Amino acid sequence: MATSFSGPDPAGPTARIAVLGHGPVPAAEPVVRGDDRGVLHGDGLFESMHLRQGRPWLRDEHLARLAASAAAIELPLPDAAALTDLLDAVRTDWPERVEGALRLVCTRGPEGGAPTVYATLSEVPAAARRARRDGISVATLPLGVPATARAELTWLPTGIKSTSYAVNSAARRWARGNGVDDVLWVSSDGYALEGPTANVVWLTRDTLRTVPAVSTGILPGTTVAWLLAHADELGLGAAERMVTPAELHDAGRGVVRVVGARAHRGAHA
Repeated sequence: MATSFSGPDPAGPTARIAVLGHGPVPAAEPVVRGDDRGVLHGDGLFESMHLRQGRPWLRDEHLARLAASAAAIELPLPDAAALTDLLDAVRTDWPERVEGALRLVCTRGPEGGAPTVYATLSEVPAAARRARRDGISVATLPLGVPATARAELTWLPTGIKSTSYAVNSAARRWARGNGVDDVLWVSSDGYALEGPTANVVWLTRDTLRTVPAVSTGILPGTTVAWLLAHADELGLGAAERMVTPAELHDAGRGVVRVVGARAHRGAHA
């Protein structure tokens, strides 16, 4: 799967923000209250979409995942039509030649108040485009729980894209501090799970595979679902199964290749 986009506009499209019920607002204008529970507790959800030629790729799939996540944490959201209008408002007149990173954020809002819902749009960073072209280096990190432990906890919402990102951010900081681009989390029983911002996809002979999200509690990837649904167009099968890091041939964020890997603290190489 390969799609070509031009590089950044020399003038550079400016970052944008649109707020539900208000429309576009100046990027420097505050849109979240200090007592918003998304700020105080990380109590909220988000979805990130790739803006391709001015259109959000897999928009409906992202909105469906957001709705499922919102139901899981009992977060009341506006309907899909209102969210679609918000996304359209922030992307109006965005240059088609410029790749965009479109994010929809929904927090719990202040105590006793309504949820805060807004969208942001900025150009895809040069580092992300470079990683897609050149690949990334990865180290494995132990997550400290068995592969199926989180999914077995009925009180714990799993498979959601939460704004509570402390663990993800810690893993990315560790990667930067240890000379690698990203990490792959490994369960205590030795299975590869996911990265802080990436799913795992690999090719075994003629079958495209990914880690099962339901049994492990990882985030079900929209791009991964699209890849597996279209694998037959390339003459490939599609399947989910558990995998150890030693078995992996390729893993990626979107179409990013892993070009180097090493283990940390006893995780499998």
